[in-house]
Amino acid sequence: MRIGTGIAMKLSAVEWPTWLLIAVIYGSWSVLTYSGMELPWWILLPAGAFVTCWHGHLQHELIHGHPTRNQKVNDIIAFPPLSLWLPYPIYKEQHLAHHRSRTLADPLDDPESYYLHPDRWASLSGFAKAILTANNTLLGRWLLGPVLVPLGFLKSELRLLLQGDRHRMRIWLGHLMSLAVILTWIVGVCGLPVWTYLAFFVLPGTSLLLMRSFLEHRPGRKQKERTAIVEGSWLTRLLYLNNNLHVVHHTQPKLAWYRIPAAYERNKDAIRRRNGGYIFKGYAEIAHRYLLTPKDLPVYATQGYRK
Repeated sequence: MRIGTGIAMKLSAVEWPTWLLIAVIYGSWSVLTYSGMELPWWILLPAGAFVTCWHGHLQHELIHGHPTRNQKVNDIIAFPPLSLWLPYPIYKEQHLAHHRSRTLADPLDDPESYYLHPDRWASLSGFAKAILTANNTLLGRWLLGPVLVPLGFLKSELRLLLQGDRHRMRIWLGHLMSLAVILTWIVGVCGLPVWTYLAFFVLPGTSLLLMRSFLEHRPGRKQKERTAIVEGSWLTRLLYLNNNLHVVHHTQPKLAWYRIPAAYERNKDAIRRRNGGYIFKGYAEIAHRYLLTPKDLPVYATQGYRK
């Protein structure tokens, strides 16, 4: 009994679901890029978007210590920049800082905030305010977000590089080297033009990723009420690796993706009380409410905030 129990515990610690996920994601991406020129657009577009977004969520899982106890191994698995524009080490730094934030959604404390402080908002032109307000509709986040988010990120990174940030220089050197390998595969081996990869993988994949983060955090008087739950369908739970059940992830960030639903079901009532009822049944409900209507202004303010 003791031997059998010990073997079972070791097998459960291997995290086979995550290893399978790694093989499926990198295998699917390889097949899609290699066959991209022969596939019809109506297959390549949804499949390319799905696998690119899926890879981003795999990276998120690897940041949090899965599937091995050796973080260096996890980081090597996560390193390939399938999105092209986001270096994994920077994503890892910013995401861990996001988890340390004591005021989620505060742009001065949370590096993943989509909000601006009132003084910054007041300094913007009317056109810029209109664009950012449109970006706070779900349709705007789909169409504008995949351009605004990478451009804003690259602008801030360029500022750091021009200031002589050696840490960032090392990260970007490694990223450019890995990017050269990825593009050699995409263009040199697969014969896929860069614009095709951007149009069928990167941009729509980023749109799907931004749909998950659209309502993920909000300003609020209480920290515990700033994080959402989107129950979603089996497909969106698989795509987002259950990260749409975001309160569970924030309360137990080391919990493996395939264990999150059970933890949510066990504690559903307590979770609902904890986050002040900031819960949505799925993304169809979100689209019905916010497809063309801004969820709020992108201005950080906690007083009088409403869902």
